[in-house]
Amino acid sequence: MKNFLKPLSFLPALFLMYVIWGFSGQTGEESSSLSGRVSLFLTKMAAEYSDKDSTRERIQSYGDKMEIAVRKGAHVSEYLALAATVSFPLYVYGLRELPLMAWTGWFCVAFACLDEYRQTFVPGRDGNIRDVLIDSIGIFAGVIFVRAFLWTRRKKIGIRDSKERKNRRDSCNK
Repeated sequence: MKNFLKPLSFLPALFLMYVIWGFSGQTGEESSSLSGRVSLFLTKMAAEYSDKDSTRERIQSYGDKMEIAVRKGAHVSEYLALAATVSFPLYVYGLRELPLMAWTGWFCVAFACLDEYRQTFVPGRDGNIRDVLIDSIGIFAGVIFVRAFLWTRRKKIGIRDSKERKNRRDSCNK
């Protein structure tokens, strides 16, 4: 049963790749409208909790200024989540430590490059190497997050590294 479920570990990563692909397939106008609405919502929320005397024009001005941060923050968070979800099936299939981090990083950066290339064919969008670099920040953070999670998990439950476990198993089988 366990081996039957292993291929399902790829589903979160595939779903997230589908979501990212869908966002990058939006036209320039659709994408800008979405990030503008998110920026305006966040600005309104901040105004409610901080400055009750904010005018509609002031909120709109802050929302416009915040839009680029929202767009780039979306890149970082999407690819952070992608790195985490790509790491999971690789871990399930036996990759550990540096190979896990390297394969996750390379795969996610390749996907980011492919995604940016695809945007060159979408009306109102362009492929941008700067966005791949921003995506890479999220990828790096995701890889570090997974590494830290696995390290703390191993320390918490007392799991030794895989070589020690294998040696111990081999000595018990003799």
